[in-house]
Amino acid sequence: MGPSISDDLSPVFDALANDHRREIIRALALQPQSISQLASLRGLSLPAIHKHVRVLEKAAMVRRRKVGRTNYLALERVPLRRLAAWVEQFHPWWGTEGESLETYAEYLSKEPEMTEKPS
Repeated sequence: MGPSISDDLSPVFDALANDHRREIIRALALQPQSISQLASLRGLSLPAIHKHVRVLEKAAMVRRRKVGRTNYLALERVPLRRLAAWVEQFHPWWGTEGESLETYAEYLSKEPEMTEKPS
């Protein structure tokens, strides 16, 4: 059995697990930015932002381009599209807002109705 789609998305889930990296993705969704611009956005040091960028690059979520001495990053949308497709597969089972664990627990706790047995 080969790797599943969710296995392929593990680096994406890892990357999105951190709020700094989610903020970087939000910023890059608007426009490409330099690494120093991204660092100032979150008040992070350059070594810290580089650490986050490496995680995003491992997940193939950003593309780097060097112009002179400045590194610019752009968002790669393909991993996000794959993530959206993975989430969308569960849509038929989402149910309504009224459905919840509590309503399911109520359903389970109801006594089964006794049916009369024919004599």
